[in-house]
Amino acid sequence: MARFYRIGAIVLAAGLSTRMGQPKQIMQWGTVTIVRRVVEVLAASGVEPIVVVTGNVRKQVEEAVAGAATMTVFNPDFADGSMMRSLQVGLRVLPLDCEAVLVALGDQPQIESEVVRAVMEGWRRGAKEVLAPSFGGRRGHPILFARSLWPTMLAASTGLSPRDLLKTFSDKIAYLEVDTDSVLRDVDTPEDYARESLTTGQ
Repeated sequence: MARFYRIGAIVLAAGLSTRMGQPKQIMQWGTVTIVRRVVEVLAASGVEPIVVVTGNVRKQVEEAVAGAATMTVFNPDFADGSMMRSLQVGLRVLPLDCEAVLVALGDQPQIESEVVRAVMEGWRRGAKEVLAPSFGGRRGHPILFARSLWPTMLAASTGLSPRDLLKTFSDKIAYLEVDTDSVLRDVDTPEDYARESLTTGQ
């Protein structure tokens, strides 16, 4: 009988949204907010548990995901803009039986269940300790990290960028080529939001 590996997710939703000019996590995406859309896709893909790391507009983000299959945790240092710190805050609350975690962006409403499932299944079939989707040779999200790497991630400097973190794991990364550029698309600016909303008819 095949072993079941429990895979959780951390949704990074603590940012200041400086380039957007307003909190993008709680902007509308169809009938829900952007962060709620991300959570709902992860849940529909069989990810559990889902941890949403909050910071800026904490209360509004908590309200946006209320009732969804998720828990929230607050990053008290969100104002420094460190994604590494948010990642560490999320890792610390994941249960002991989680053997891997997907790191998802709270501003990527184009996330697709098919991609999430493919990344999880790719890792379960024996991929390396880090598995990232890619499109056209470019790395996207969500990225999966095996539990064996979490101590290194928790001990990393909070000033480390996600790109720098991945460089430290360069010999442990596998890439899963997907047929959709949704893994590359997020909404950082008003122009991004207008374009992505138009593309999907939101």
